[in-house]
Amino acid sequence: MTDQAKDPQVQDLAAVREATGRLLTAVRKLDDAAVREPSRLPGWSRGHVLAHVARNADALVNVLTSARTGERIPMYVSTEAREADIERGAGRPLAAHLEDLAHSADGFNTAAAALHPEAWQRTVELRNGVTDRASNVLFRRLTEVELHHVDLGIGCAVENLPASFVDRHLDYVAGERFAGRPDVPALLVTTEDGRSWRTGRKDAEGGEVTAVGGTAAELLAWLTGRAGGAGLDRSAPALPALPPLG
Repeated sequence: MTDQAKDPQVQDLAAVREATGRLLTAVRKLDDAAVREPSRLPGWSRGHVLAHVARNADALVNVLTSARTGERIPMYVSTEAREADIERGAGRPLAAHLEDLAHSADGFNTAAAALHPEAWQRTVELRNGVTDRASNVLFRRLTEVELHHVDLGIGCAVENLPASFVDRHLDYVAGERFAGRPDVPALLVTTEDGRSWRTGRKDAEGGEVTAVGGTAAELLAWLTGRAGGAGLDRSAPALPALPPLG
């Protein structure tokens, strides 16, 4: 294996390209009427989801450009501008969405390929003041493409996503994103193969921690709000309510 093939940025960018290709292939099977139909996200049509995926690519180009140049370039001009861009693009015909998705993806790929090794280690600013290492931007983009493919409601479920992505994102959500959050119930999340995370509130009221088990895909679907978790094993009579991931 070459050094380049071992490079995590090379691997992540390849995964982004592959996921984008699957998304484009699936979307090409739609028509203009299907694009206007509701997605699985409340209040959003499939067109809203597609416009968001494209604008997210553009926004992450800003983030990567900041990493490359050292300039402070906002991910989005403002929350209002972000929402307006999505709304404005949602009602376009299928052909326009496909062109936009492909063009914005190419722009993201180009921006990522332009980063030198030192730039990947820089701290970048995302939405709402969130900061992260530039090297994590690629996986953030992969998450956007994969989960919003599911949100389109066109036959792709979390169970259909690559196992490598599911495992990695589950580790992020349970091990980092929800860990210690007071608005997340105290959980012990365990996969069928024995991996586990103690996540959510550190000190559960009354010392109660709900144990939830299942496949990695089932757990990720529930934790990210893509499924209700009906097939999961649990120590409580009902699964606790979770806050939105965003």
